[in-house]
Amino acid sequence: MNSRLLKQCVAEFVGTFTLIFVGVGAIANATPTAGLGLLGIAFAHGLAIAVMVSATGAISGGQLNPAVTFGLFVGGQMDAKKTIAYWISQLAGGTAAALLCGSLIGMKAVASGTPDIGLNATGSAVVSTGQAIVIEAVLTFFLVFVVYGSAVDARAPKIGGLAIGLTVALDIMFGGPLTGAAMNPARTFGPALASGHWNNHIVYWVGPLMGGALAGLIYGRFLIKESKAA
Repeated sequence: MNSRLLKQCVAEFVGTFTLIFVGVGAIANATPTAGLGLLGIAFAHGLAIAVMVSATGAISGGQLNPAVTFGLFVGGQMDAKKTIAYWISQLAGGTAAALLCGSLIGMKAVASGTPDIGLNATGSAVVSTGQAIVIEAVLTFFLVFVVYGSAVDARAPKIGGLAIGLTVALDIMFGGPLTGAAMNPARTFGPALASGHWNNHIVYWVGPLMGGALAGLIYGRFLIKESKAA
């Protein structure tokens, strides 16, 4: 691994670590006395993404998400070697954050901070596994489309990670009660590995990777290419 790629991987590790550390902590603190609810959880994740995408963007592009990386790969913005290196760094960052959260606030909190299909008052799933996959795919499509439109495209407005962070927040406001709105395999994998809570884990790989790939095809292979020729 060359020094440039190593620096990029370190940035991806740190940024993903921040997202999972803050995300798990926000969910653990979402008690009536703490004043956090769905809105607070959404903004905690969105702010973590906004600041760390801004901080790591000049180094690694601030992807912090295997689904984003896959979407950029499908769209022709990443080669296979770099994609795999980013994936390893992102998953390692998520796992390290979950393990540290477990040592600080307990593995029960880490397990409860693992995205999962929501339950209704009777304990039945609000949505089916298939519906959850579609929800995660749509939400991740929004996210990766915004990444292309606000960071990758040469015409993109120079607003750092703000648009990307806001997209994460708005996605959680819709999908949080239904699927946890992970949109990010590292967001699920790290806490799952640390706590052993693997419920519906396939949803959080299949859905986000499908959504990211579709955004990569539409924006990376169509919209952005058209802009280069203009």
